[in-house]
Amino acid sequence: MAFEEYAEYDGLGLAALVEAGEVSPAELVEAAIERIERHNGVLNAVVHKAYDEARRVAKGDLPGGAFRGVPFLIKDLGMPVAGWPRTSGSRFAANIVDAEDCGLVARYRQSGVVLLGKTNTPEYGITGTTESALLGPCRNPWNPDHIAGGSSGGAASSVAAGIAPLAHASDGLGSIRIPAACCGLVGLKVTRDRNPNLPDAYDYAQGFVVDHVVSRTVRDSAAMLDATGYPEPASPYPAPPKERPYLEEVAREPGRLRIAWSSETPSGRPIDPEVRAALEATARLLEGLGHDLVEQGLGIDYRALYAARAPLSGANFAAGMKRLIQEVGREPEPDELEPLTWVSLKGGRKVTGEDALWGLQELRRLNRNTLALFETFDVYLTPVMGTPPPPIGYIDPVAVEPRELMRRQGQAFPFTPPFNFSGQPSLSLPLARSATGLPIGMMFTGRYADEATLFRLAAQLEVAAPWKDLRPAIWN
Repeated sequence: MAFEEYAEYDGLGLAALVEAGEVSPAELVEAAIERIERHNGVLNAVVHKAYDEARRVAKGDLPGGAFRGVPFLIKDLGMPVAGWPRTSGSRFAANIVDAEDCGLVARYRQSGVVLLGKTNTPEYGITGTTESALLGPCRNPWNPDHIAGGSSGGAASSVAAGIAPLAHASDGLGSIRIPAACCGLVGLKVTRDRNPNLPDAYDYAQGFVVDHVVSRTVRDSAAMLDATGYPEPASPYPAPPKERPYLEEVAREPGRLRIAWSSETPSGRPIDPEVRAALEATARLLEGLGHDLVEQGLGIDYRALYAARAPLSGANFAAGMKRLIQEVGREPEPDELEPLTWVSLKGGRKVTGEDALWGLQELRRLNRNTLALFETFDVYLTPVMGTPPPPIGYIDPVAVEPRELMRRQGQAFPFTPPFNFSGQPSLSLPLARSATGLPIGMMFTGRYADEATLFRLAAQLEVAAPWKDLRPAIWN
């Protein structure tokens, strides 16, 4: 049976239809498959299709979680799924097939979702755009000439186009929030270690990377975090516990919040005027909702912060590649890694243990300066990006020389990394559009482990400035 209204529902809405017997999980899977086949030729968002497995699972005995029967996609980066490839967007890893699910995939399955395939990602998630030599560019449903963001671009493009109501994503320097901003979605970077990736993924050792989802509604993000965001047994680094289920927070008033807002960038360069105007409009909206707003930047030493991060991230990437090389059984050939990846690997291999540990020590010290600011305000508001979504090719890691590529990334993505360093929750909401109709995301960052405040505020904004009925050019 055709289900034409499929994309009008969020994940919890589809699960409610399943619970009421109005639609079956198998029918939802067919609706999602139909939309992949309709749109993926343009978007290139889904890069592994597990249709037969999804059909079989949908007809079986699904767990009775909050998302029972809902189609779901996994990002093709660092997330083993039994019997599926794990390319990480790289020709070097193109032949890896995993024998079993990782712990977080198992938790997704327990939420009741039906896994349908894997989504596009740039090579090893390095860039804020999803373009790679192996998988090709992923395109934005609002305008296919523009990027869907990265590194969770395939996830965001799929959800924005109505293929799935929510999808797995991960964020190491902005890779949930940037695609959410590009594609007009809700994208929460959760607190460090809130969503453990069982067994502990080696790439997460420095604490910057977290997993969650991109979604079209706030409540889907909250409900999925309730399903997955609890410590694993014998966790060495559990996140502070929540007070109540996050889905309950969505229904609570945020109260009168003190919100600092700024367009301050690490380089000191101004952001695009359209993005600045959207930021100012958001501040006015928040004032109209009764919050106390003060224009105030972080005022931190960005140069010192990024200098500390560089050797730690470089060494961590080289260490992760060492494990991958052991898994593949050989060193990569010259044409199996992209230019920026080679630069990152060679640079990381030169980092001494002394320099890497110095970086870790400095980050612990400098992050205190960031975290201390949140003793004076509840939420920090900035744009997600410094520009509207750039065109495909502008930040292409295959075609653009690495130094110039990093300069362009710094211009487009100046705001997200500090909160990966500090481990704080940080949320992108689709509150504005450019003159050409491209989404512009606003970023709300909370105190360490305080997702609750962000969910309450996001739910208030979802009512005050609704985005549910805004539709991209490629939809449903």
